[in-house]
Amino acid sequence: MRVSVIIPALNEAESIGFVVSEMPWHLIDECIVVDNGSTDATAAIATAAGARVVSAPRGYGAACMDGAAAALPTSDVLIFLDGDGADIPAHMPELLAPIERGEKDLVLGTRLGPRPNALRRAKGSMLASQIFAGWLVGTLLRLRFPGKHCYTDMCAFRAIRRTSLDSLGMRERTFGWNLEMQIRALQKGLRVAEIPVGYRSRYGGISKVSGDFRASVKAAQRILEVLFRVTAERT
Repeated sequence: MRVSVIIPALNEAESIGFVVSEMPWHLIDECIVVDNGSTDATAAIATAAGARVVSAPRGYGAACMDGAAAALPTSDVLIFLDGDGADIPAHMPELLAPIERGEKDLVLGTRLGPRPNALRRAKGSMLASQIFAGWLVGTLLRLRFPGKHCYTDMCAFRAIRRTSLDSLGMRERTFGWNLEMQIRALQKGLRVAEIPVGYRSRYGGISKVSGDFRASVKAAQRILEVLFRVTAERT
């Protein structure tokens, strides 16, 4: 099974080198950092750390889409994670295992579900609004798709079969990418699982969403738009 890791990054010069250095290279075939219009040294640092860098127009979803398109044609599985150092690449084997066994098509990390004590979520690493959003979205999707997988989180850290991602017809180019994937996975009948993962405070820099009030409001608005638009679509 060949694996490509995709890391969207916007002005993450303080953290991207650390993130790439943590890659479990014995498990993956490449690490792609998608420079999402950075004005700092993100691209140069990522390249020096061993990643392949591609450029994409601004927008989180645009970066994820372009990263997926740039992955090796032979890659069977794509892993997405953020470039701020909060996600822990050491959990990749747990995300990959259900896919490699042929049991699941999409495996997501969850920072919010039940977890062993060893899988700690660092204090202050998630805002109360993020925790509430995960609960709200999970509740609404459970009502909309009874009997399907019940999500607990919208964590960016996830692994998906490439063929499964291609089948979803993803269109969201901004903050709603992760949620669109989760909704379309339910609509398409993908086999989904969530795996508890640890979570850290960002390694450096400022969050493009939680670090800016206006950006937080804009992201929340977009996520709600995606939630209601995509769930209303006929499949």
